[in-house]
Amino acid sequence: MAEEIPNLKTLLSSRRGGSSRSRGRGRGFLGSSHEGSEVLRDNAVRGTDQDAAGSRVSCVELGYLHDPYAKLFATQASTRRLPLLNRGTYVRTSAIDNLVDRFMTTDPETRKQIVSLGAGTDTRYFRLRDKYLDAQIVYHEIDFPANTAAKLINLQRHAQLHTKLTPKGLPNPPSLGPAAAEYHSPTYNLHSLDLRSLASASDDTPPPRLPNLDPSVPTLILSEMCLVYLQAPNVSSILSTFLKTYIPAPTPVALVLYEPILPDDAFGRTMISNLSTRNIHLPTLLAYPELGDQRRRLKTYGFSDGVKAVDTYFIWQEWVSEAEKERVAGLEMLDEIEELNLLLKHYCVAWGWRDGGNEGAFSRAWKHVGDQEGD
Repeated sequence: MAEEIPNLKTLLSSRRGGSSRSRGRGRGFLGSSHEGSEVLRDNAVRGTDQDAAGSRVSCVELGYLHDPYAKLFATQASTRRLPLLNRGTYVRTSAIDNLVDRFMTTDPETRKQIVSLGAGTDTRYFRLRDKYLDAQIVYHEIDFPANTAAKLINLQRHAQLHTKLTPKGLPNPPSLGPAAAEYHSPTYNLHSLDLRSLASASDDTPPPRLPNLDPSVPTLILSEMCLVYLQAPNVSSILSTFLKTYIPAPTPVALVLYEPILPDDAFGRTMISNLSTRNIHLPTLLAYPELGDQRRRLKTYGFSDGVKAVDTYFIWQEWVSEAEKERVAGLEMLDEIEELNLLLKHYCVAWGWRDGGNEGAFSRAWKHVGDQEGD
């Protein structure tokens, strides 16, 4: 799933004294029906996944990122994105790759587990298989049935993908039914599930079984613009299900979030307005508007051994080496430096972990990752 970038021309003309028009929210034919509105919102959220796929392809074709699998999942014609949007996608992807890589290289001989929420067309599993040939990793992706079914079609269609679904590789596409929406193996698992169903889990109505999810293995949960679409109480309940039922203590577990922040300034208000015209709403943006709020939310979820949060401007300034900045700057002309900095300051990466009280895998993996000062 992906975010929609605000209309920067409209925003910046307003900031620079130009005129701007307010845009009213249209009424959909199903607007009077709560159920119909839910369907519209779900469809809008699912649609953002191809936006993200297109952004990755744009970055790959220009040399920002190395991802031989991105094109295999994109259904839209390749379109070159604006330079500042390419830079934003690069910073986002590189930042999460950095945290994942540090997890993977800490105790590399230890079996590890990654759970990607709302994974959509994400290619991280395949890239990790290339990068860590001998790693003992079990990877899980969870998404709407429509998204997992579409991904399975691509997995069956492309040998570059289905040969990496198991440690020894599959010489032939997996044999699945025409309406298949799930796939399970000791290495890669695609779960067809609406995450909201986990919010109502209880002793009387336990959550669905997730095949091959190991409750005893250090587990990293990823949410790139996924949980942001849900109501904050539902997010708390979903994560409680993961931390208490699926991955109970004392198993080490961590969460990495990528979400927008700062909804109350001109940029934030424009972002919310633009998204609302697409029937997309971001409840956690309003519930956790600043970095301090992001840190506090992670603590309330139960990540008691460490929490950190940084905006993507900080990541670009502090995490990216000068040599890499120079390489990226040479890929295409970027004149909108002020606009880029504004964009980067409105997105963040926040992460927290539970190591069982000791200096476990996550504490050691992320000990030297820079945090941003401030409440």
